[in-house]
Amino acid sequence: MGNHPEFMEQAMALGRHLAVQGIGLVYGGARVGLMGVVADAVLAHGGEATGVIPRFLAGKELEHTGLTRLIWVDSMHKRKQLIHEMCDGVIALPGGFGTLDELFEALTWGQLGLHAKPTGILNTDGFYDHLLAFADQMVQSGLLKQSNRDMILVDQNPEALLGRMKAYQPPAGGKWIR
Repeated sequence: MGNHPEFMEQAMALGRHLAVQGIGLVYGGARVGLMGVVADAVLAHGGEATGVIPRFLAGKELEHTGLTRLIWVDSMHKRKQLIHEMCDGVIALPGGFGTLDELFEALTWGQLGLHAKPTGILNTDGFYDHLLAFADQMVQSGLLKQSNRDMILVDQNPEALLGRMKAYQPPAGGKWIR
């Protein structure tokens, strides 16, 4: 959950907004952590929550048994692939390496034109400020196009972030188009 109460509050608010707007949740399937909080809030407000969890994590990640649907897969790669196929967008909450892995994979696939889905960051309490500054440094150093940096949709408010994601237009052209 992290050590900032705002993380959990924003996770609950995000889940509530998803449910109220009729947006289903597809995530890694655990009942713990901030995504477990999001799932609980989605379900508490009448929404649907689908979890995708690899078999080797049975018992380790404490799978959420109250979900609308829980799908077991054979590997982390299958998990990420199926979540990607099932989702219409990606939102990163404060998290660790797994969160960053999924965030950067979604951004990279969008940059390569493999999808046109919005990728958002719920920047609770400025958690991602340093990462966003690093992305700006990539642009300033000529290693990332500004149009690809602009793929990262950011807000501190869950409802505002969902609005930005609904209005998202992917960048024209691909990674190597001049």
